[in-house]
Amino acid sequence: MSTEGTAPMNPVSHDSDNVPELAHLHLADKPDGPGAAMMISAGFGVFVLGFLTVLAEASAGANTWLATWQWGQGVGALAGKTTIASLLYFASLALLWIIWRNKDVNLKMAFYIGLGLGVLGVIGTYPTFFQMFAA
Repeated sequence: MSTEGTAPMNPVSHDSDNVPELAHLHLADKPDGPGAAMMISAGFGVFVLGFLTVLAEASAGANTWLATWQWGQGVGALAGKTTIASLLYFASLALLWIIWRNKDVNLKMAFYIGLGLGVLGVIGTYPTFFQMFAA
């Protein structure tokens, strides 16, 4: 069963269709949605971290606001970047998990979306990149 030409998150074929060696195991089909939610949320969390890194470098006001998240620990804006990125990761995971918990989605597309977001986020954390936006 080909998934070409379908919408990005449409149902795809089952394991026994792709790997006939698994058919004799009679494994119960489980929804792919939770796995897709994990992949996309992880990429989103990394993207948010990269975005906040660039934002903190580009705006003195944003840097000061992010530093208020340190709760007296002395790490500056890093505390705000990581705390907000973590909170948004967990929020996106919860939301996508609820939406997709019983659905089959295109795992390949979810992987590439998560990978793309993650790569963009990692690029945002490189000093040679974020220093280009220095205020």
